[in-house]
Amino acid sequence: MTDWTDASAAEFLRHLFTQAVEASKPEARIAPLLPPPPEGRILVLGAGKAAVGMARAVEAHYADAPRLSGLVITRHGQGEEPAPGRIAVREAAHPVPDAAGLAATEELLALTRGLGPEDLVIALISGGASALMVAPLAGLTLADKVELNRALLASGATISEMNCLRRHLSRVKGGRLAAACAPARVLALLVSDVPGDDPSVIASGPCHGDATTAADAQAVLARLGLDLPRIAAALASPEAESVKPGDPRLARVESHIVCSPQMALEAAAEAARAAGVAAHILGDALEGEAREAGRLMAGIARQVVLRDQPFARPCLLLSGGETTVSIRGPAGVGGRNVEFLLAYLLAARDLPGWALAADTDGVDGGAEVAGAVGGAALLHAAGRDPAEALAGHDAHSFFAAAGAQLVTGPTGTNVNDFRAILLP
Repeated sequence: MTDWTDASAAEFLRHLFTQAVEASKPEARIAPLLPPPPEGRILVLGAGKAAVGMARAVEAHYADAPRLSGLVITRHGQGEEPAPGRIAVREAAHPVPDAAGLAATEELLALTRGLGPEDLVIALISGGASALMVAPLAGLTLADKVELNRALLASGATISEMNCLRRHLSRVKGGRLAAACAPARVLALLVSDVPGDDPSVIASGPCHGDATTAADAQAVLARLGLDLPRIAAALASPEAESVKPGDPRLARVESHIVCSPQMALEAAAEAARAAGVAAHILGDALEGEAREAGRLMAGIARQVVLRDQPFARPCLLLSGGETTVSIRGPAGVGGRNVEFLLAYLLAARDLPGWALAADTDGVDGGAEVAGAVGGAALLHAAGRDPAEALAGHDAHSFFAAAGAQLVTGPTGTNVNDFRAILLP
């Protein structure tokens, strides 16, 4: 296809996003990873935006196993029961933890008591689990964790920095969930939403040893300039140290990445090539400030348009990862993907082409909107100053006024950000 219009380009990019999301749903990938039923119990524990679909797949596989039970925690509104009485489903808040998440996590931890070496624990971990599975260290309250989460979301902290802090302030993260399950065998099935697919970083690594230290977490707190005395005091306590790689309690842990950002990008690239469009994956682990990433991507697009470097047109540029947004001053309805897109369109306003930026879980920032899609014409379609909207972290409102939002509802997975730039 070569005769693109604004409408046909937006439809094409939405199609690619759909293909990426479908490739990131874990249900079909789980069964080949499941072992035969053990002599003892099968206990399913998990949390995240893909938790319910993953639980359904496990339950279907072990339909005849009499000693299957468990509990998974998912986001409010996504808690359809896989099968009442077998694997319970609890709902909690994301991205800021709530009392429901605290109660559900305590219930989950209680299920680990009395496990023996003949038992099998299947841990189903996906994006969002860090907020959904909340169990503060002794001496901390839910209010302390909420205050920390809100501060982190506004600080511009990277996902690695956030998880470093979370691992040292929790009774479930940083290897502690797997340690609580010892001496049972633990099979951790992970949907990655982090750059690099590091199991110790996904959902703050509840089943994996943590090489960082409480001192590292203290350094992150200081670098971000967060004045949280109760958090600082907790990090100084001996209980803040996480479970380390090589701990004997982790000796029977086996883990698999079920879905990842790279899988999503490859699915979109394959769909683009099937439509006759050359597709190039620039990376699945791009990080940094969302608006700066948008401007950087505009610079790459400019080189393609003007120099046919590093790729000749027509082509599609794909990228994934997780950018951040540092809130400075009053903020509107933001979102890192739409902030990326608005910055890109402003910097590339004189170039041909269209772009889409969205979160694969269907929720970008605090809005129930995946992202947005369109070209430079959007800059004049909202009836307001796009630069002002970007400066005020109000990109969602801007794209809503322009009629360019991408609304999917909950997708049942999360492999982080998806960005596609079509250069005709």
